Amino acid sequence: MKKVLFSLTIFAGFISMAQAPARDVGASQVPRTPDGRPDLQGNWTNMWLTPFEREEGRGPSYTAAEVAQLEQPSGDCPARPGTVECGRDDNRTDASLNNEVRLSGAEYNEVYWDRGSLVAIVNGEPRTSFITRPSNGRRPPLTPEGERRVRQDRAFREQFGAYDHPELRPLGERCVVNGSTSGPAGPPIVPKTSYNGNYTIVQTTDHVMIMTEMIHDARIIPIGDGPPLPDHVRPWFGDSRGHWEGEVLVVETTNLNSLQTLQGISPSEEMKVTERFTRVDEETILYEFTVDDPTVYTEPWGGEVPFRRFNDLLYEYACHEGNYSFSGVLGGARYQERLAEGR
Repeated sequence: MKKVLFSLTIFAGFISMAQAPARDVGASQVPRTPDGRPDLQGNWTNMWLTPFEREEGRGPSYTAAEVAQLEQPSGDCPARPGTVECGRDDNRTDASLNNEVRLSGAEYNEVYWDRGSLVAIVNGEPRTSFITRPSNGRRPPLTPEGERRVRQDRAFREQFGAYDHPELRPLGERCVVNGSTSGPAGPPIVPKTSYNGNYTIVQTTDHVMIMTEMIHDARIIPIGDGPPLPDHVRPWFGDSRGHWEGEVLVVETTNLNSLQTLQGISPSEEMKVTERFTRVDEETILYEFTVDDPTVYTEPWGGEVPFRRFNDLLYEYACHEGNYSFSGVLGGARYQERLAEGR
C-alpha cells in the first residue's frame, strides 16, 4: 500500500480542527500561542486547481464562469482527473516521451490522485497562477550564466542512459526528498499536482517544524539569531532562519543544495529564498515567497499560496517500504540491455 497509518500521538498539542475550509483570505480573529504569536500549528493543505505558472497571455484572475467550469466534476470523476479513464491526456503510445510522462495517468486509479478541486482565491481574486511577481505570473528569463548552467547540467546527464544507475533517477523516486521540480517542503513550497499535498506544522517559541506528508520530509526552522552554516555545507532544504515581523513569520534560507532543483533548474550558490507565513483566520495561512538568484534569473520572482486547514489525518508516505518499482525499472533496463546484446 502507498500509505501506512502514521502515529499522531506526537501531535497531541495541536489546536482543534475546524469544520469547514475557508477559500478566501479574509480577516477574522487569529488564534495565538501562549506567548502571543499567531498560531500556525495544525494540519494544512495547499492542493488547488490553480497552476504554479500562468498561461501566457492570461490575466491574473479567472472569471466566475471560468471558475465554475474548472471546478465542475464530471460524473464520478474529479474536476482535475488523475487517470486516463477520467479524461487525462493518454500518452501511452507516444514513444518520444520518457516512461514517466508516457505512463502518467495509467499507473494508479482515481482513488490515489488528489490534484485539487477548487481554484485558489486570494484577496477576493480567483488566481490564475501562484506566481504573482513578475506581473505576467511566470518565472523570469534566465541570465546567460543561468542558460549556460542548464546546458551544462543537460550535457552531463546525456552522457548516461536514464536507468544506468540509481543516482540518475529523481530524488523523489529514490525516496531521498520530494524536492526536485515541485518541492512540497520547499523552499519555496511548491504545491503538488498529484497527491499528498498536506502538511503538519508544530510551533514553539524558538522553532517551527513543517512536515510534509509526501516522503514525510521535515523542515526544522530555528527562530532568532544564530550562526549561519559554512558556505560549503548545503543540506537538503538549505539553511533556514526565522524571525517575526509583527504578525508575520519570515523565514530566510540560503545554502541551498544544487541537487534540489526548482522547477527543474538548479540553484546557484547565491540563491536566497524568503518566505512569509501569515495566519489570516481560523482556516487560512497565506504563504508568500520570493526567489532571489541573480546568477540564474534576470530578476527576483515569487508569489502567494493560500494554505487551508486540513480537517483530516495525515498518513505516513512509506516511500522506501513500498518502492519495489525502483529496483524494477533498473532490473528492466538491465534486461533490455541483455536482449540487445543477444543474451
